[in-house]
Amino acid sequence: MSDSDTGAGRRSQGDPVPLSAIELRVNDQVRRLEVDPRTSLLDALREHLRLSGTKKGCDHGQCGACTVLINGRRVNSCLTLAVMHEGDEVVTIEGLGDPADLHPMQNAFVECDGFQCGYCTPGQICSAVGMLAEVEAGWPSHATDDVAAPRIALTDEEIRERMSGNICRCAAYPNIVAAIRVIAEGGPA
Repeated sequence: MSDSDTGAGRRSQGDPVPLSAIELRVNDQVRRLEVDPRTSLLDALREHLRLSGTKKGCDHGQCGACTVLINGRRVNSCLTLAVMHEGDEVVTIEGLGDPADLHPMQNAFVECDGFQCGYCTPGQICSAVGMLAEVEAGWPSHATDDVAAPRIALTDEEIRERMSGNICRCAAYPNIVAAIRVIAEGGPA
């Protein structure tokens, strides 16, 4: 008779889950953590590393408030486990810039008043940075008119489609689009 037949070797509901030791590269710093393997990247960032810029909105990947950049691509951090990102480059809003040296997209959001309450702003900015990298790489979206064109025309419709995964409950959308357009057109850095 094996352990699985007798129930031996199984954890009971009251037994603690063994922690996983992981090493994440967050905002150009190697960070070592011991986390429950079920810990989302969002919770690892906020609760374990105390990086509170990344926001918990819906916890279902529907609002975009938790958007971070992983290896340069935008990801909803609430939908991915921290243990899945061993060795990956994770950039949060804190890693893009700081008050004394804003990232160009952060500066554009300030200049264009691309925020109201500010809760969604970190996710909006990280998403916008990732979205512009996708455009630069030539990735079409549902709104792309000519997918064979060597360069994607970044119309307001194209920007809105690409940013549709980021919700602003205060409806600052026109100013968010304007901020992204400033950077896309090579405006003030």
